[in-house]
Amino acid sequence: MKTIYKIAKTELQTLFYSPVAWLVIVIFTFQTAMTFTNMFGGLVHNQALGYELVSVTSNVFSNPWGGVFPAIQGYLFLYIPLLTMGLMSREFGSGSIRLLYSSPVTNVQIILGKFLSMMIYGLVLVGIMLIFTLFGAFTIKDFDLPLVLTGLLGVYLLICAYAAVGLFMSSLTSYQVVAAMLTLAMLGALNYVKDMWQDIEFIRDITYWLSISGRAGEFVIGLICSEDLLYFVIVIVLFLTLAIIRLQACRQKSPWFLTLGRYVGVVLLACFLGYLSSRPKLMGYYDVTATKMNTLTPNSQDVISRLEGGLTITSYLNALDEQDIWTASPSRVKTDQVRFKQYVRFKPDIKLKYVYYYDTIQSLSQDQRFPNLNTEQRAREIMRIHGLDSSLFLSPGQIREQIDLSGEKNMFVRLLERENGEKTFLRVFDDMQHHPGESEITAAFKRIAMELPTVGFLVGHGERDIHRTGDREYSGFALEKRFRYALINQGFDILNVRLTDEVPDNIKILVIAEMKEPLTETEEINLERYIARGGNLFITCEPKRSEIMNVLLEKFGVRLVTGTLVQLSENFSPDLIVAQPSQEAAKLNYYFDGMKQNNRCLVMSGAAGLEYDRNNEYNVIPLFISDSLSWNEVETTNFVDERPVLSVSVGEMQKSYATVLALSREINNKEQKIMILGDADCISNGELSMHRRGISASNYTVIMGGFYWMSDNEVPIDVRRPTPPDNVIYLNEAKIGTWQVLMTWILPGILLMISIFIWIRRRGR
Repeated sequence: MKTIYKIAKTELQTLFYSPVAWLVIVIFTFQTAMTFTNMFGGLVHNQALGYELVSVTSNVFSNPWGGVFPAIQGYLFLYIPLLTMGLMSREFGSGSIRLLYSSPVTNVQIILGKFLSMMIYGLVLVGIMLIFTLFGAFTIKDFDLPLVLTGLLGVYLLICAYAAVGLFMSSLTSYQVVAAMLTLAMLGALNYVKDMWQDIEFIRDITYWLSISGRAGEFVIGLICSEDLLYFVIVIVLFLTLAIIRLQACRQKSPWFLTLGRYVGVVLLACFLGYLSSRPKLMGYYDVTATKMNTLTPNSQDVISRLEGGLTITSYLNALDEQDIWTASPSRVKTDQVRFKQYVRFKPDIKLKYVYYYDTIQSLSQDQRFPNLNTEQRAREIMRIHGLDSSLFLSPGQIREQIDLSGEKNMFVRLLERENGEKTFLRVFDDMQHHPGESEITAAFKRIAMELPTVGFLVGHGERDIHRTGDREYSGFALEKRFRYALINQGFDILNVRLTDEVPDNIKILVIAEMKEPLTETEEINLERYIARGGNLFITCEPKRSEIMNVLLEKFGVRLVTGTLVQLSENFSPDLIVAQPSQEAAKLNYYFDGMKQNNRCLVMSGAAGLEYDRNNEYNVIPLFISDSLSWNEVETTNFVDERPVLSVSVGEMQKSYATVLALSREINNKEQKIMILGDADCISNGELSMHRRGISASNYTVIMGGFYWMSDNEVPIDVRRPTPPDNVIYLNEAKIGTWQVLMTWILPGILLMISIFIWIRRRGR
């Protein structure tokens, strides 16, 4: 060990004798300071403007779009080859290697001594980053120190891995420039190897593991994974061993084939160990962040714990589905599997399968591009263009023998299937995020883990239809498979219900959407039985249906106010009501609370006010209320050509009206829940896709919040995390300007002057 230390000391003296080591330190400090102050200063500026800051520590250090650690990883790629290029090539070029060979120093001691010097130099770079860490610790409220220390560990391991690669490459040549170029080439290969041979199942695991790209990424976000930790250990040991073999071959004049065999043996052993370390059952995790942001929420963990037995996730990719052609193509399988990594962490026996096929798909673009080609010809042309192996894709007949995907329109979809036969689909969505988040994934798991509420939609009286796509219909929030917030994607099962028979026992929530015709006597009886057993109800009304709907509402002590609510506005129709969530709504669940906190509203076009008896058996909560200047317009019906005028004489009254009510009571040892809306259009297809300038509407949140409440908080899945406490910076804009100058210019300048002084002094000796 003493010999190794002496070699390291000598190497460091030599390294700092040249200006390269000092120059790297100065440039590294400057670039780190620039990155830190730009991100930090931007947050200070936003705070001064009144914006609320969130996760300041993570934003400054871990943000992939300008954070300190992600930026530093890009710099190291260029720095390390300059530092390592002379470690061994200098010895070969000057002939000093012969002195080492003639000494009692072993090859292992030479390599470990050289590597130790780079480890110490790496600690110097980490020490520079610690300066900015300390600054953040004193200026950021509740600074997440474990997150930053873990990021520093990841960066340091990356430095050591790069140094090991550079050391081996330096041992291959006597020319320092060539050594630097070889190091860059090898680092480039290690970065891009994960994209090679990904369509070969066994090879893809090896090449993906070999890639150093993103290996420090999980450290940077505060997650320590055994796979990443062992990767750095294995890669470092691998390249140090290769360097030792190289010295041994030169020292003993070993035959080239023997040396090559040793190289191959060491590489194969490393790949085998790496393959084992990447097996889900052998991987361990530790989330150091204050809010455990890299770990599934407790609700998701609970769902996963209920999934006993085997579970298979099969992804079906249609070659004609060009929107998702690269989501899970053979070359992207490993990347796609990362989406389920957090779930595999808690259930390592999850199997991920991929099935490729081609079948008819609705695509106007393809009809225009390939007008004269049939389905098979189109598929083969697309596969040819994208470089896909056509032999991997099943024909329409072959895929239909396995599964019928016509209900999914042959679009990309995943099938979750348990060992006991329970199954459900997991979809992608037509929004900016596209892929399902934790809420949707966990909801799909929960559907096959336990019985969830089934929502019944009443039919037979002209109600809003859940199968039609017209503006007034309800297919969007109920059954639209590519809409993230549709009930079917949030864990609910959907059925049509007729009251000619008793409501099935599995129906937990019955939706009655604007009946145009009254119930028959038999239907009344069956509805009464459903209410008597404690079934939940979701009722939407319209002013023009008051005569029919009031018969239903009076069962709960509720009535529609005569007339249509109006609210005079400069830009919008008078019958457009902007209803705000009440204080009681905010207390009911977090969906409504979020609307209130974020100044979101419920937009209702053509709504009726809701009156209710305060002394009935139900506990009534007004969820949304209109502006105090609104009134129930009785006389005017044409709100396009006529301007309504308040007329008290005909019963119009100006005040705040309840537009959404929540009712509850204890019955049959359970809480019965009823939600009533004075407008059926507010959750229709047309309204959910509507955007009005100047109005922060969030109508879909009303659906989510309502059904979350009525399902007893079962679904949608609550995936909230604790609010990160680091949300304040103890600096103003005036002070941050001074610190920017000190960090960006003064600190690197001081280091530059020190380096010049020491270098000149040493050169003078």
